[in-house]
Amino acid sequence: QVQLVESGGGLVQPGGSLTLSCTASGFSLDRYIIGWFRQAPGKEREGVSCFRSSDGSIYYKDSVKGRFAVSRDNAKNTVYLQMNSLEPEDTAAYFCAAVSRGLVPPSPMSQVQAMCVKPTLYEFDYWGQGTQVTVSS
Repeated sequence: QVQLVESGGGLVQPGGSLTLSCTASGFSLDRYIIGWFRQAPGKEREGVSCFRSSDGSIYYKDSVKGRFAVSRDNAKNTVYLQMNSLEPEDTAAYFCAAVSRGLVPPSPMSQVQAMCVKPTLYEFDYWGQGTQVTVSS
């Protein structure tokens, strides 16, 4: 079955950490640009971090820079989102998604930036089902 599956969400106190996993089955993540998105109740979905494994290009949303980090394990066909210093504002359902490396970004954006900042421009190949992250004391 071809799919993306996220895991690792949960309830954490402010200042805590979580690591989300995005595992692909039926296709290789290396062939795609991978994005982490989140959607809080009543808000639009937003790009958190987008990653191109072919050259390691990464984009982070400003509010998560220095707190979140993307990594990958090719052997497990998995991309991770390490989230540190979590804040209540990080509470959301988190999704991973994959889009073709042929994505054409609007100038002067890079591919990874465009995927995160302008996701509605593109037809995504795969979306995961999402995992809930709740930051609360």
